[in-house]
Amino acid sequence: MLRAGGWQGKVSSRSRAVRVTSQLFRVKSIDKLISDAHKPEHKLKQTLGPWSLMALGIGAIIGSGIFVLTGTAAAGENFTAPSIWHAQVLDLIVNLLRHGGMSGVLMHGRPAAGPSIAISFLLVAIACSFAGLCYAELASMIPIAGSAYTYSYATLGEIFAWIIGWDLILEYVVSNVAVAISFGAYAKSQLASFGLNLPDRWSTPVWESGHWTGSYFNFPAFLIIFILTVILVRGIREAAETNNIMVAIKIAAILVFLVVGGMLVHKSNWVPFAPSGFSGIVTGGAIVFFTYIGFDSVSTAAEEAKNPQRDLPIGIIGSLIVCTILYVGVSIVLLGMMKYTTFGSGEAADSPVAFALKYLGANRFATSAIIIGALMGMISSLLVFQYGQARIWYAMSRDGLFPKIFSRVHIKFKTPHYSTWIAGFAVGIPSGIFAVSDVADLSNIGTLFAFVLVSLGVIHLRRNQPDRKRGFRVPFVPWFPMISIILCGGLMTGLTVITWIRFLVWLGIGLFVYFLYSRRHSEFAPGNESVNP
Repeated sequence: MLRAGGWQGKVSSRSRAVRVTSQLFRVKSIDKLISDAHKPEHKLKQTLGPWSLMALGIGAIIGSGIFVLTGTAAAGENFTAPSIWHAQVLDLIVNLLRHGGMSGVLMHGRPAAGPSIAISFLLVAIACSFAGLCYAELASMIPIAGSAYTYSYATLGEIFAWIIGWDLILEYVVSNVAVAISFGAYAKSQLASFGLNLPDRWSTPVWESGHWTGSYFNFPAFLIIFILTVILVRGIREAAETNNIMVAIKIAAILVFLVVGGMLVHKSNWVPFAPSGFSGIVTGGAIVFFTYIGFDSVSTAAEEAKNPQRDLPIGIIGSLIVCTILYVGVSIVLLGMMKYTTFGSGEAADSPVAFALKYLGANRFATSAIIIGALMGMISSLLVFQYGQARIWYAMSRDGLFPKIFSRVHIKFKTPHYSTWIAGFAVGIPSGIFAVSDVADLSNIGTLFAFVLVSLGVIHLRRNQPDRKRGFRVPFVPWFPMISIILCGGLMTGLTVITWIRFLVWLGIGLFVYFLYSRRHSEFAPGNESVNP
């Protein structure tokens, strides 16, 4: 009896392990994803056309970085990492292979790209386009909210979907906290220039560099998130119209700079065009790469697009093209206005566009337009990422991996209002407390990780469902997706050791949450499949 009982116990444990493993890699069919999205209790309002989707992409991609990073990348960088934890992973690997140790790993230098930063922007756009093409194909096949989370569920299995969903939560929260804090600081300084000085106790971080600052709360950073949350709860049409206006203002500000700055260009500033040769172009591209992140947020609007199979690829690829043209134009004009060495430090490095206009005596209208454009850039970026974040939580909740409250849809506005409010406070409260730090790199590593999984998903579906209708097809599969995987994986090695550690800790916490809650409440959990056929 003891032997029989022991044998039965082993069989039971083994069968339970098999069920768990089966669930971890269970793929949710595309047809099931689509049918679930069309249930009345989960139905979102379809109001977005191709131009609104493209505006979402432009709003997410072009922030204040276009007015800042161009000068930094052109002038180059030299700095020393404070410890081994802040060294780049790639530097560690290279030093270990070359020298058998870590000597010199903390010393960093990025050669100046000079005016050839325009080529850097173009090359980075080409690199991003490989991931963009993969997003476009999956978005046209799986027109469901959730972006890379949903695509992973349909291709790689539940555990991969959970990992990327948990990763995207980190990406959106961290990036928007950083942007909201930057907006608060920028708005405070601009108000001060008009004689309106906000009290530091209510407009600066509470916690900075490991100590209390004496401030009570950073109210401007919180307030902008609160206002955008109200707009997003009211409806996607209202949010899209608001974003369209901000994107139009932002593009107009850039065009003003191109016209005004173009009249101040001296051709001699373009010589030498590439002072550091090809190495300067490549390292300049590494600096500006993250100015392109954001086009993937278009795919989170899949369920609210009028014709997602056609319009989502237009929104993703179109936003990349428009932003590339604007980036290249700004870099050519800026580096023609002043010598690239000017932007190495000080005010010229912090705000190169505004500095060049002021130094060369441009009229105040142009300078004011740039300030407004920078503010609109931050706000539209915040709006799009807050929107995308709520849609990912909504999709995960609909699949049972998050509590059901996240997927409830407002009766009148037809928006996931609980997800939107929770996302608002998840970003707004930290924005009112903390300062910007290198934790923002977590957004970069999370985005690149999502790009890798989406590219793998394209290869998987081409192999396993070759006949399924696709509104858009990536050419030269598997080569183009493989190029995307290699490029994104390579860029991940350029991030610091501490960023990787924080990322892995966050994923560890996510796995704990999954096995404690999500696996048991998933529609694929034993006993739930009969309820969710």
